[in-house]
Amino acid sequence: MSSATATATKTPAAAPAAPAADTSSHDAGLLLLRVVLGLTVAAHGTQKLFGWFGGGGISGTGQFFTASGYPAGDAMAALAGLTETLGGLGLALGLLTPLAGAAVTGTMINALAVHGAGAFFAPKGMEYELLLAAAAAALTLTGPGRHAVDRLLPVPALRTHRLALGAQALALGVLLAVVTLLVRA
Repeated sequence: MSSATATATKTPAAAPAAPAADTSSHDAGLLLLRVVLGLTVAAHGTQKLFGWFGGGGISGTGQFFTASGYPAGDAMAALAGLTETLGGLGLALGLLTPLAGAAVTGTMINALAVHGAGAFFAPKGMEYELLLAAAAAALTLTGPGRHAVDRLLPVPALRTHRLALGAQALALGVLLAVVTLLVRA
């Protein structure tokens, strides 16, 4: 065998394996976002449900819902309060994150519709509701990261979050928000 033939039959050396990506900063960022967003929204829900933190409780919030054109104001206040409280706590814990994020997104879509688009900046603007909706939608699409209860559940789809799952949950949240808005007079 000639040296030219020996050279031609050698297989190229395998490329060195790329080091595993360090996702710790990504996961820490998602954890921070989830906890702050989730607890903020949950606290807002407890204002509606229990009147905590200066909120109106079911009765006061129900009057607001009735004045905003929703039928059965007290029932809508309870629904919004439960959605915000449970969705917010779900986000903070990373528990059923796609559904929790979709619930918060849907609720904020309703808040945006009620609040109107008259101005962007507070106190009469929509910047707060828009920011909460966008952050919740982002978490719905990205998943909770490694530091989440979802990783402990025996549901593979939640342990290895996929964009398709987040998109489906987000579509459900938007659909339910639209249905709720259609009920509004």
